[in-house]
Amino acid sequence: MASILDEYEDSLSRSACLQQSRANVGIPHSGYVNARLEKETPVFNKQRIDFTPPEKINSLVVSCNQLCMSLGRDTLFRIDLGKADEPNQVELGRKDEARVYKMFLDHTGSHLVIALNTSECLYLNRSAQKVRTLSRWKGHMIESVGWNKFLGSETNTGPILVGTAQGQIYEAEISVSEGSLFSTNPDQYFRLVYSLEEEAGPTQVCCLEIERGLDGKCFIIATTRKRLFQFVGKVPEGTEQQGFGFVFGMHADHLPSFREFPASFGYSEIAFYTPKLRSSPRSFAWMMGNGVLYGTLDYGRPDSILSDERVWEYPSDVDVAANKPISIVLTQFHFLLLLPDRVKAVCTLNGQVVFQDLFLEKFGSLKRMIKDPTVGQIWIHTEKVVFRYHVQRESRDVWKMYMNINKFDLAKEYCKDRPECLDIVLAREAEHSFQNKRYLDSAKCYALTQNYFEEIALKFIEAKQEEALMEFLLKKLANLKSSEKTQTTLLTTWLTELYLNRLGALEGDTSKRNLYDETREKFCSFLSSPRNKECLFNNRASIYELLASHGDTEHMVYFSVIMQDYERVVAHHCQHDDYDEALNVITRHRDEKLFYKFSPVLIQHIPKKVVDAWIFMGTKLDARKLIPALVNYSQSGSTQQISEAIRYMEFCVCELEETEQAIHNYLLSLYALCRPDSLLSYLEQAGTNPNRIHYDLKYALRLCAEHGHHRACVHVYKVMELYEEAVDLALQVDVDLAKSCADLPEEDEELRKKLWLKIARHVVQEEKDVKKAMACLSSCNLLKIEDVLPFFPDFVTIDHFKEAICNSLEDYNRHIEELKREMEEATQSAKRIREDIQEMRNKYGSVEPQEKCAACDFPLLNRPFYLFLCGHMFHYDCLFQAVFPNLPAYKQAKLEDLQKKLGATSQPSKAHHRPKDTDVTSLGKGQQSREQIKADIDDIVAAECVYCGELMIRSIDKPFIDPQKYEEERQSWL
Repeated sequence: MASILDEYEDSLSRSACLQQSRANVGIPHSGYVNARLEKETPVFNKQRIDFTPPEKINSLVVSCNQLCMSLGRDTLFRIDLGKADEPNQVELGRKDEARVYKMFLDHTGSHLVIALNTSECLYLNRSAQKVRTLSRWKGHMIESVGWNKFLGSETNTGPILVGTAQGQIYEAEISVSEGSLFSTNPDQYFRLVYSLEEEAGPTQVCCLEIERGLDGKCFIIATTRKRLFQFVGKVPEGTEQQGFGFVFGMHADHLPSFREFPASFGYSEIAFYTPKLRSSPRSFAWMMGNGVLYGTLDYGRPDSILSDERVWEYPSDVDVAANKPISIVLTQFHFLLLLPDRVKAVCTLNGQVVFQDLFLEKFGSLKRMIKDPTVGQIWIHTEKVVFRYHVQRESRDVWKMYMNINKFDLAKEYCKDRPECLDIVLAREAEHSFQNKRYLDSAKCYALTQNYFEEIALKFIEAKQEEALMEFLLKKLANLKSSEKTQTTLLTTWLTELYLNRLGALEGDTSKRNLYDETREKFCSFLSSPRNKECLFNNRASIYELLASHGDTEHMVYFSVIMQDYERVVAHHCQHDDYDEALNVITRHRDEKLFYKFSPVLIQHIPKKVVDAWIFMGTKLDARKLIPALVNYSQSGSTQQISEAIRYMEFCVCELEETEQAIHNYLLSLYALCRPDSLLSYLEQAGTNPNRIHYDLKYALRLCAEHGHHRACVHVYKVMELYEEAVDLALQVDVDLAKSCADLPEEDEELRKKLWLKIARHVVQEEKDVKKAMACLSSCNLLKIEDVLPFFPDFVTIDHFKEAICNSLEDYNRHIEELKREMEEATQSAKRIREDIQEMRNKYGSVEPQEKCAACDFPLLNRPFYLFLCGHMFHYDCLFQAVFPNLPAYKQAKLEDLQKKLGATSQPSKAHHRPKDTDVTSLGKGQQSREQIKADIDDIVAAECVYCGELMIRSIDKPFIDPQKYEEERQSWL
């Protein structure tokens, strides 16, 4: 058979030419059409808020859908964005020239801290309408606030951190209790915990962030103009409400770890990105003089929470000296820089500017950009206008960026719901793996793409990567639909060829034994895969040819077992003289056809085990179909072999109670050949009733006669009721046996007498034993001395018969006396009968006029009737209807015939002439015949009372209502 691999390589070459021609005319390699029917909305969609402030906007903060802005000098404007049509305005109530410097809103949108340019601080709760002074905070220019996201509530901030322009970090707590809202001291405490410095001395604390890690660790991030500090410490359990003094106390003697950059434009700002459904940020972006430090937050690290850091320089068109970035906001894949006249979005994956939005001069200079950490919306304001950015499907093109930097797993994650993009990523990953000689990984990816099958297969063949080619084919096969039967057949056959080639190459190399075992295990898994079962079964002939061409008998047997082709498996074991295993296969699967086919071979070598298997199968095997195997096996004449045949036949007859004549005849033949004693026992156990005997009597008789088993022949004669032949043959064996045969025809005294005479003649004439002849007379009461005397010779004296003659005379006398006694008894019986007859003639019964029929309950005297001795009275027709259905069929027929005859005799003569004498005579005879017919009818109908006789007893199990009329009767009662 030509190699399938070679044929397929030719087809691949032709397909490669076809592919090139397709490429020349612009046919895409992917099975997807990448077309967009509508213009996609931008990732960052800007919206101008329809709001015209009465005064200039000084500051704006947003958190948890709560927006607060400072207008002019003394006005605070609050809006719940869920109820935008219900704004709230609060007056600060300041009489001096103090203005709002910065505002800080916690993560719940409940606590608002207002820092004034006079180093004073005010506080406003979301549920309050009046600001309150934080007296303990006075004298400090507040630059940043680190809110406690873990202990804060709507009425209490919990321990928080406050950063000042002098580099000091204070710990504070603000609490507003219900009923004491207008208390003079909402700030519970305000204490210094740490001071930050740079090389030039104290510097402002630009930002503060508090995060909690694993095992109770607390991470505090603080930034200055050029430095980013980290404070790490484990807060003792139960002391969370006591604040962060323990964390800062750990760094009292030494500086905490920090990142420092040389350049500075006088301030810095850090932004965090928190995914939805999470409470802790995942990444950060720190805007400082040298660029933007971007990284992720790893809470599992012991000393530093910052991970995967890198610095993205500002875009080339950003002049840091003239147009410094004002604010930064971080999203999942971008950070947005706010410049005085525009917004730039930079991708955190590659540092490229992917979005730029230029604002018109009429709106004024941009002041600040903030992000609502809960909702994710971005807010920008000038002194006159407020803008809002919606972030929509930010990850839509992220897959390209991950793909370009060879992060294919992430690329696939972000395009898993876009199959056309996923196909591109998989193709790029496959090509990347192929170029880096990771052929197996490449094959797995190629199998998932829509690239041309022929192109990929040729690619691996040219690279001589057979293992990768097999992996590719396996994955392709797994991805095929059940309807693609042609492709499935092609791949399955090709993979079988490849597996066999690989096993053949590895089998002789002892150094690669482990690889050979691993490949063999994979091949077995491939053959036994439920997914491939149907295809392998439909093409099993080709698979067998492939296995045979490679001489791989081991896998041929394995494949045969999987295909449940046990006949091939058993034949293989028999060819290799492994008869025990062949029998084990047959027994394990209990296939009757295999037993019938291979038993003739197996029984020649392992007879006992084969018979044991037959017995184990029991009634599932048809013993008739096994007889040829036994006959062929027992012809060798070995006693052991015949014993096994007898053992199974006895099992069939005794245990299975087999009634097939062929089985019993064969067992008889085996008994006649080797076990005569068992033969007679078997015949006697079978009984003497021909209807219950399962062997062929004539065959048994011939078989026993051929082997000289006379006693068995006598038994068969007895069963066949050939008693004369049985006695004749028995006399050749044993007289007692003949006697037992002579007594069998119990009902035929004449035959019995004849048989006993045969025995007596044999005893007298052959054995010449007078005493034994006399014993025959005593054994059979049918023989008399006069019957036996003719057999004796003339020289025998009467002395030998004296006793027998006397006994015979005495018997005659007794018989005469018995006859006399019987005659006297008969005479007395006749006399009594005559008396009874005379008495019956005078017996009568009286019927009253009001008597009614016992069956129809109508007056009795209206029609002919019967009167019984029991007292019951019936009309003739009523009694007839009651008796007729219960009579036997022959009596019913006789009764109908009598009725017809009675009707015929009652017809008047149609002749108009005067009857002659002969006619009168004839009529007299007809009248007498009519009376006889009526008497015969009475004998049948009125033999006994229908209510008191046997007829009523026999009908005790008859239903009261005829089943055929039951439904009619039931309906009549409704």
